[in-house]
Amino acid sequence: MEDTKNRDDGVESLPHTSSQLNAMAAAALRQKQAPIKDGYKSDPSSAVVTLTSSGTLDSSSITCKIDTGKQISEAKQKIAGLHQKAGGDDPEISGELCSGDMLLEALVACAGVTLKAVATALDIPIQEGTVRAEGDLDFKGTMGVDRNAPVGFTAIRLSFELKLEDGKEVAEDKMEKLGKLTERYCVVLQTIAKKPELSVSVRGTQESEQGIDKTLAWSQKS
Repeated sequence: MEDTKNRDDGVESLPHTSSQLNAMAAAALRQKQAPIKDGYKSDPSSAVVTLTSSGTLDSSSITCKIDTGKQISEAKQKIAGLHQKAGGDDPEISGELCSGDMLLEALVACAGVTLKAVATALDIPIQEGTVRAEGDLDFKGTMGVDRNAPVGFTAIRLSFELKLEDGKEVAEDKMEKLGKLTERYCVVLQTIAKKPELSVSVRGTQESEQGIDKTLAWSQKS
């Protein structure tokens, strides 16, 4: 009887090529996203979610501490991945961040630091505070389920809850000035509010059969 247990017939041991791996990854992604897309088609409202990010302020420094999960905070580097509503994994398990969450984190961080800097300049004694950003997002757009659905946030709300130090009265017009100057000088907020000139480019190279690199490129400016 032929011993096939340890036989190496040269077929199963061959490694997958990059094109085969790409095809397998594409098939796996389609399989994972298909039921999600079907769900959005049958129940469009289920695709609409509100992402949130928050941070804290204190009296010790002009900083803003961003609240993140344990898995993410312990990671040596931030890894962006798909949101669960787009087929991604639980970030508390995978440690992967949705880029939409990261955008709101950047807004919270910038707004928090800006407010603390302005408050320091205006001599407003902030003991502690919370910065919160919420963003409404329709996943039918970015998932390609509905061409009429917007891609990106349709609304963003930024709020501050501040506790001032006791014993020092702050006039109402001073608090109004704090809000206005924070809005005016927050770089991320102003970038979102005032659409900047934007250019996008994609460049790729691949080696041809003759050993000469072939360049593929695309660019667009708006």
